[in-house]
This record gives sequence, C-alpha cells and structure tokens, in this order.
Amino acid sequence: MKQIKIMVLSKQKIKKYVVVIMSSILGIYLLISLYFINHFYFQTEINGMNVSLKSHEQVTTIIHQYMKGYELQLLERDGDTEVITGRDIGMQYNKNITSSQIHQTCKRNPFLWIASLFKRCDYDIKDLYSYNKFLLDNRINNLACLNEEITEPKNVSFQYLDGTYITIKEKYGNKINKDKLIKTIHRYLSEGRTVLDLDKLCCYENPKFTHRSKKTDQTKDLLNKYIETKITYQFGRETEYLDGTTIHRWLRVDENLDVIINEQAVSNYINKLIFQYDTVGKPREFKSSTGKKVELKGGLYGWKIDYEAETKALYHHIKNADVINKEPLYSQRAISREGNEIGDTYIEINITKQYLWFYKAGKLIVQGSIVTGNPYKGNPTVLGVYMINYKQRNTTLTGPNYEAKVNYWMPFFGNQGLHDATWRYRFGGEIYKRNGSHGCVNLPLSLAKAIYENVEEGTPVILYEESM
Repeated sequence: MKQIKIMVLSKQKIKKYVVVIMSSILGIYLLISLYFINHFYFQTEINGMNVSLKSHEQVTTIIHQYMKGYELQLLERDGDTEVITGRDIGMQYNKNITSSQIHQTCKRNPFLWIASLFKRCDYDIKDLYSYNKFLLDNRINNLACLNEEITEPKNVSFQYLDGTYITIKEKYGNKINKDKLIKTIHRYLSEGRTVLDLDKLCCYENPKFTHRSKKTDQTKDLLNKYIETKITYQFGRETEYLDGTTIHRWLRVDENLDVIINEQAVSNYINKLIFQYDTVGKPREFKSSTGKKVELKGGLYGWKIDYEAETKALYHHIKNADVINKEPLYSQRAISREGNEIGDTYIEINITKQYLWFYKAGKLIVQGSIVTGNPYKGNPTVLGVYMINYKQRNTTLTGPNYEAKVNYWMPFFGNQGLHDATWRYRFGGEIYKRNGSHGCVNLPLSLAKAIYENVEEGTPVILYEESM
C-alpha cells in the first residue's frame, strides 16, 4: 500500500509541473503578443523595406534611411548591370502618408504573430514613394540596353542537310520590349524593390518558338514528310523524276512554324514540263503521200498538259508524300509520243494539189479531189495539224452572207471542217483560187460519206502546202 501511494504522489507532481510549464509558455506568448501590438511581425517587408520587429513609430525613419541609398539594379541578358538610383529620379518618401496610416494598412492580430515565423508578410502601400517621372523617363531612355546595336530574336529554324531536315536553335538577341520594361520599372519602384532581372520578367522580345516547343517537332516531321515525295512522270519513253532534292527548295516555314509549299514554285515546275513536253503547234516532219518530206507548222494537234489540274495534283502529291509513277493530266492528247506523233490513222490534205487521202491503221481508206478556202478573198484554209472535233449528220452551216445544208459535217478548227458540197460539180485543180470555200474543205458526197463512216473523233487532220 505504501508503494502505491508513492506512485500516486509522483503523478500529481508531474501534473503540477505540466501546468506550471504551460502557464509559463502561455505567459511568454502573451508577453510577446503584447510586443507585437506596436511592432511588426517577423519576416515583414513594406514596399521592399525590411521592418521586421520594428516599432510602428520607427517606420518613417526607416523609410527615410532606405530612400537615401535606394538603387534599382537592372540585370541584363548579356550579364551587364545598370542602376537607377533614387537620387537620379528625385525619389522621396510621400509625407502625406503617416505612420498611423501605414500601421492601419499593415495591421495584424498581435496574438497571431507566431505564423510569421513560417510565412513572410509583404505589404505594398500605394504611393508610399514619389519620384520625378520626367527624370525617370530620361534615365530610362538613356539606358545602355535601349541604345545598343539591336540583335533581333529569331525563331527556331530548319535546314535541309543530306536528305533530311535538322533543327537550328533559336536566337534570343537583345531587343528590349520597351513598353514592358517601363511598366515593370514603375512597378518595381513603387514596390521599393532593388533587383530587376529583365530576362526573368520577360522584358526582352523573345522567339515565339524554340527548339523545345512542341510545334517544332511537328514542323520538322512535316518537312521530312513532304520531301519523301517521289514522282516519276512518264512522257512516252522519256521520264522526269521529282523528289526531295528539288521539293525542299519549295518549302518554307513561316513565323507561326507552319510549313508553306511555294505554289509559284510548283507552278513553275509544271510550266517547265509544259515547255519541254507540250507539242501543240510545234513543227513536225511528215512524209506526204506524194513522197515528199513536208515540215508541218502550226495547228492545234499534239500533247497539252492541263496546267491548272496538274499544278493542283502535284501540290496534293507533295502534301500526301506520294510515291508514284504517272502521266501528267492532259487537256489534250496526241495519238502517240513517237516520231511526229501522228501515227498511222489520219486525214492528209494537200492544199497545193487540192487533194485528200484518208488512212486508217496504215491502210488507205479513200482519196479524192477537194476544194479548200479562197485565199484571195481572205478565207484560206488553215495550215498545220488539227483533229476531228466531232462529226454530225444533216446540219446547216451558217456564216456572213451564206447558209449551206450539208449531209456530213466534221469540224477540225472552229467553223472550218470537212463536209460534202453537193452544189459543186467539179473539185480539184485551181478552183479554190477563183471559187473557193469560206475556209472549209469541200468534198464530193461519196468522199464525205466514206470519211464520215470511218473517221473517229480525235483523228489527226494534216493540212499543208507543197512547194513546187
């Protein structure tokens, strides 16, 4: 029993000690709280001035002292530092703001002072400092960073090298965003701050895209996709090969890192193909039925690339990175790409001899005398190589001062064509010089019928004069 009593007494003493300790701690806390009725918390700043544990009455003295040596350091990108001092800009304490006003603005519950041991207390009192704005503007305008040689920022770029695109890092340069700099300086001065890092506060003009930007990878991938295009154009036995070694010259990247295909370059390439492979109206050598070699000039017959359609097609081939073997899109095709391209099915018209031959698959189908346009009345029949546009039965041909009903109509150039002329009793010779047509090729009815029944749309029509 005695031992148990001793243990109970010990517990009572412990409780007593705890009460004493807690009371002491509470007392100390209350005393400290009384201190903070007239003093600022730990870790307290007002407009950049450290006023921790200072009395409220001391604040104006601290402000005056702070103003005497105030400097705002500008940390620049190239490592240089410039300073704006309070003296440079006539900076001073605004005496209209009293210490009691400051106290009211920064007033805190004194019993909550312990929180300031773990968290800063920063206050920004508007118009606490005043300065001469004219002097500040003058000082800013004379800053070295605003008057040095400007190096413009440049986005990340791309270079075609050894069949692929590589990334060229961006350039930051040293161009200042003056409006942003001025606003930031005014804010830092009003807050009493002493260090302004121009780079961290984004006072420089920076590249919109860097090598770390997400779009950089997307753009590079798209460039490399486009140059994977491989197109083999077929022109009979000849070919033209187009791939990334040429296409990369047609690509550019704009300020938004969008890949632009130069449509003019695509157009120029198609024009080059047209110049090289279009054959409409080009001179052709032809062996006539009389055995003479004739140079055929002019006309509408031949190969003609459809400029608009093929330009659009090539643009989309590049967008899709197509690998294809193709013919270009044609607005007009000839029989073949071999020799004079006429083949062995054609209508041959010798203007000089006023005679016509019609061959089909190399076989002479029909031949005979004709009457062509009267050159002395301004109605010559065209020369060169053309094609039968279409054929039509029983139609009426009209023109200035004439109207003629025909059984067989086969136009090859505008209103000029082959047709029967039942009003004529004779053909051939030099009739065309005295009583020629308005430009058409007049045929005897039987000759017109034979041609009509065997000819097809697109059959070449060869018209030439033979030297005597």
